[in-house]
Amino acid sequence: MGRVEDGRPYGWGRLHAAFQVLEGLAVGRTALGLPSELRKTTNTPRNHFELLLPKAGLHLLLARERGGPHAEAAAAVFGDVAVLVAPERMSRDGLSRQEITEFQQGHAHQIGHYREKLGALVP
Repeated sequence: MGRVEDGRPYGWGRLHAAFQVLEGLAVGRTALGLPSELRKTTNTPRNHFELLLPKAGLHLLLARERGGPHAEAAAAVFGDVAVLVAPERMSRDGLSRQEITEFQQGHAHQIGHYREKLGALVP
C-alpha cells in the first residue's frame, strides 16, 4: 500500500496551498483553507486549478512589486507551484471522501511548511 503523501489528492492539496500563499503575499489575504474554497477545488480539481494558474503570474508580479521579504517569498512559492504541478493528467471529477481527506492533509502540510519557512508572512 502506498503512502498518502505519494497520492494525487495530497499533491493537489499542496498545490492549492501554494496558490493561496502566493495570493496572500501579493494582496495580504489572511484566510487560508476556507472550507468553501477547498470544496470548490475538490469538486472539480482541474477546472479550479485552471482558474488559479493564470492568477499566479499576477500574484507573483504584485508581491515582487511590494519588495522586501514578500518579494523573495513570492519567488520561492512561485517556484514551488511549478514543482507541485505533477507531470500527469489531473482529474476534472470530484474527489471521493477519502481523497478529500488526503487533499486536506496535503494542504495542511504545505501551509505548515510555509508558516515554518516564511514565518509571519503566512497567517
